[in-house]
Amino acid sequence: MFPQNVFPDTTTVDSQGRLVIGGCNTLDLASEYGTPLYILDEQTLRARCRSYIQEFRQRRKECDVYYACKAYINPALAKIFDEEGMGLDVVSGGELATAQAAGFPLERVTFHGNNKTPEELEFAVSNGIGTVAVDSFYELDLLNRIAAEAGKVQNIIIRVSPGVDPHTHVYTTTGTLDSKFGFAIQTGHAAQAVRQALKASNLNLLGLHFHLGSPIFELEPYRVATDLVLRWAAQFREDGLELKEFSPGGGFAIAYTRDDAPPEIGDYAEAIISTMTATCSDLGMEIPNLTVEPGRSIIGPAGVALYQ
Repeated sequence: MFPQNVFPDTTTVDSQGRLVIGGCNTLDLASEYGTPLYILDEQTLRARCRSYIQEFRQRRKECDVYYACKAYINPALAKIFDEEGMGLDVVSGGELATAQAAGFPLERVTFHGNNKTPEELEFAVSNGIGTVAVDSFYELDLLNRIAAEAGKVQNIIIRVSPGVDPHTHVYTTTGTLDSKFGFAIQTGHAAQAVRQALKASNLNLLGLHFHLGSPIFELEPYRVATDLVLRWAAQFREDGLELKEFSPGGGFAIAYTRDDAPPEIGDYAEAIISTMTATCSDLGMEIPNLTVEPGRSIIGPAGVALYQ
């Protein structure tokens, strides 16, 4: 039985047993372009983008979907994501330059990463980056200075580490206490970062971000972390924090074998949005705009690698 769940939507096997993707015979593609060869099916790619936007926005209109470029990006893909109304999550100057080269509107780009250089931040600020996800005290001070020198007030979100185990591979777990990413809530560093950001003259703190890891085949880690971070954030209302943006990252799983059965996009959307809505209601807090950042779960199902 053909494992359709791990191939692009347009994949078929012809009468001679040859793999066909998007109407193209893969043997012909290998002959023309050589191998190894990466094939991306545009129809599947666009369908995944639309599914994410539809499933999340039908539950919460105030929601943005940003593609995580770390999964794979090139200028042609950036143009497709722009056409589909997506934003971009970049983690390096190279990814940011790729977005700019494609003509992608940088106001719909968030600059992530835990080791941004001064040159990368200067480039981002001077070219009108939408949001910077701040990951360290060094970056907080550096970005405030760069924005001041540019005569700008830069929008930021703070990346926190909620200490929630996503039950995935240890090498791709990023939201636990010992993670190198973000400010840990348990140590008090996250609270210190929020208060420091609120006092920074050239930074505008929009909200909070966390990323638990990838791939995550369970829904409960999203529920637990969403509730935990929102309840933790409520204490900063007296410091002047208006939580306008909330990002639980991505990490949404895909099938790697015919036996894998990851949650549907709508399942992730329901888990996150229902928890966010209930927790904010309980706290008497206005529900912030939601941003999710799928990467592999958009590009993975659309791609195939050919080897000979």
